[in-house]
Amino acid sequence: MALVEITPQEYDVEIDIVYATDRNFTGVPIYTRPACYLHADAAKCLKKASAMARRQGLKLRILDAFRPQEAQRALWNHSPNPDFVANPDFGSPHGRGVAIDLTLIDQNGKELDMGAGFDEMHDRSYHGSDLISKTAEANRFILLGIMVSAGFEFYDHEWWHYQLPNAASKYPVMSDSALGNPMMAR
Repeated sequence: MALVEITPQEYDVEIDIVYATDRNFTGVPIYTRPACYLHADAAKCLKKASAMARRQGLKLRILDAFRPQEAQRALWNHSPNPDFVANPDFGSPHGRGVAIDLTLIDQNGKELDMGAGFDEMHDRSYHGSDLISKTAEANRFILLGIMVSAGFEFYDHEWWHYQLPNAASKYPVMSDSALGNPMMAR
């Protein structure tokens, strides 16, 4: 299988899969199981990113990673905003297992100020936004530097979203059935 499970122990990350809770923009859980998977290529880059964050006295908190095609359809049906939600008809880097949504936390487990919340569909969420504080901008630059140095590219509308380059041409879209233990209700 191309997907590998990301665990806090092996990757030295914290995992908080928001779409398995009601703390997402739909207000209801999308996943029935809070699992974290990435394609092996993305998992290798994540290990590099985690090590770089650790050298800065920080840690990565993963909010979403592989997102089954069924989940992408549910998000799109709720909020068909192509600036923030990929149209499932074209596939999403998340559905290919090569995208990750994350933030940085300090040694006490407190999230760094990023100027906008995860999945906040607003101009404040854009990289380079001038609607956020200098502190939030500096924190975004740290995350950006870590993730790009580790091999990811950024999406300019979402400070939290990183993906492997050329995802659509290299990786197939996968459904929940790609997992032995599904994330979605059947």
